[in-house]
Amino acid sequence: MKNIILLSSFFLLTLASNAQTYLKINGLSAIVGVPQVGIETSIGAKSTFSVDVFASFWKSFDEKPMQAVMVTPEYRYHFKEKNNGIYMGIHTGGDIYALQKWNYWGTNKYEKGLGYHIGATIGYQKKLNNKFVLDAFLGGGWHQGFYKGYYTDGTPGRYEKVRKYNKSGEWLPYRGGIMISYKLN
Repeated sequence: MKNIILLSSFFLLTLASNAQTYLKINGLSAIVGVPQVGIETSIGAKSTFSVDVFASFWKSFDEKPMQAVMVTPEYRYHFKEKNNGIYMGIHTGGDIYALQKWNYWGTNKYEKGLGYHIGATIGYQKKLNNKFVLDAFLGGGWHQGFYKGYYTDGTPGRYEKVRKYNKSGEWLPYRGGIMISYKLN
């Protein structure tokens, strides 16, 4: 795992040193204390590669756990020009979480586990000047989770009867916001 992280970091730094690279932060998610940061770099005439990390560090919200980390690498094709206009992206990534899934809202149950996602993003980027770009985007796809279900009220044990991990797959919207991007080079 350590070697994969080092190799990925080297690859990204090599790309970033030779191409237009933007550091990004999601302004909408930052307002509610759930940061999403990323980096996007040019890989072709109308193509970019973006990686972002979304993290919720809230111990709880309305007495329900709400902690999650989601990493999403994405290939983007820009129809007009890079970093200006409409683009489509395809992505896959992974996540870990301790939160209450949408279909358990209003109950005393929550899930703790990990998963992967694969999907698409549509977005629009607007150059503000030679250093800043706004990026409005929405995305989603298939999420497959592997989790253990627990009670929020202190009831011991798990709420399901599965021996190891429960599995759940859903089509979901799971990405969106307005990224404020700053050009590094």
